Amino acid sequence: MGDVHHLRLGTRASALALWQARHVRDRLLARWGAAIEVELVEITTEGDRIIDRPLNEVGGKGLFVTGIEDRLLDRSIDFAVHSMKDLPGHTPDGLAIVCTPERADARDVLVGRAGSTLVRLPAGTRVGTSSLRRAALARRINPGIEVIAIRGNVPTRIAKIADGVCDVVLLAAAGLERLELAQHVAEYLDPESFCPAACQGILAIEARADDRRVHELLAPLEHADTATLAAAERGFLARLEGGCQVPMACHARLDAGVLHVRGLVVGIGGEPLFDAREQGEPSAAAQLGRTVAEQLLVLGAAEILANVHR
Repeated sequence: MGDVHHLRLGTRASALALWQARHVRDRLLARWGAAIEVELVEITTEGDRIIDRPLNEVGGKGLFVTGIEDRLLDRSIDFAVHSMKDLPGHTPDGLAIVCTPERADARDVLVGRAGSTLVRLPAGTRVGTSSLRRAALARRINPGIEVIAIRGNVPTRIAKIADGVCDVVLLAAAGLERLELAQHVAEYLDPESFCPAACQGILAIEARADDRRVHELLAPLEHADTATLAAAERGFLARLEGGCQVPMACHARLDAGVLHVRGLVVGIGGEPLFDAREQGEPSAAAQLGRTVAEQLLVLGAAEILANVHR
């Protein structure tokens, strides 16, 4: 690699997205040094423009990635960094997820007054979230809460508490930790009772499928165990065609060389809940995820999914 490689990295312009892009850029520069230059290209997506309505009313999480993928396909950027949980289960033709760095904390958190716990929130407490999954699981744990639909980036959502819009908010731990806002966390929610979204805490680096130069430059950032977890959770997602507009969850973990995959679909109000689990070889990750999804459909989850999509 004698020549200097100039790379254009596409990213949303939110504080979290820019942190993620700079993190990847800095790791690339640390690995390749003067052999590469990385230019950040900020892109406003449809999801960024529509901030006055819940995601489930305007098309779901694909709104945050389509505009960026269009820029990849027209070759105006070379690669992009996404929160993998924002990606639909299927990647567009001509593109590929070429790298998955090590996963951050996959858990959800309750943000609010120190010492607050979700299960002990008083009846009528206003819980802010933009996610049907978080809303449904929160109602299941504490039926007395009032869910308030909120939008915006991480600092904006936290500010909703001081602004009096809600009393507490539910967010992803990874976003708060990346932005050094973990001091606002009142409770880290156990994945066993509050199953995370598929691929929560994982970054996806996407590029054109045929761009071998970019693939080679990104390869050192790959984390094999995270790639396995992502394959399982995206296998689940692809089978159920889920997004932020669907109250579903999937969490995979590796334990002593065995891959454990859990998935669930829950009604908007917290009931009913369909829960399935599988374990097997890490090499069969995607199939294990699909198998868990199939089990949920057999159990009756298809009716919940159909009702949400109406």
